[in-house]
Amino acid sequence: MSHSLKNAAERLGLGHRTLMQRMRDKGLLDKHNLPANPVMTKDFLVTRENRYQHPEYGMQYPRTTRVTDIGIPWLAKQLGIERPAPPAVADPREVA
Repeated sequence: MSHSLKNAAERLGLGHRTLMQRMRDKGLLDKHNLPANPVMTKDFLVTRENRYQHPEYGMQYPRTTRVTDIGIPWLAKQLGIERPAPPAVADPREVA
């Protein structure tokens, strides 16, 4: 499963424009917000191609960048974002 950059930004506690700017500054995205090095980041960043018929310009094929499930923690590490650990769950077998 993959997440939009907006959804990934929410999970990382950032705005999506801030996330895209930081990813461009780090060299992860190119100027079109597509993966700058798709071979190296293929497990973490993927592109999705859509298509639609434009009345004036004909068939259009825009591409968007998506972040995979394992790409969220990888992206946090790449950008130096501290993510809080999930809360500890008490083991029901422990009896005090």
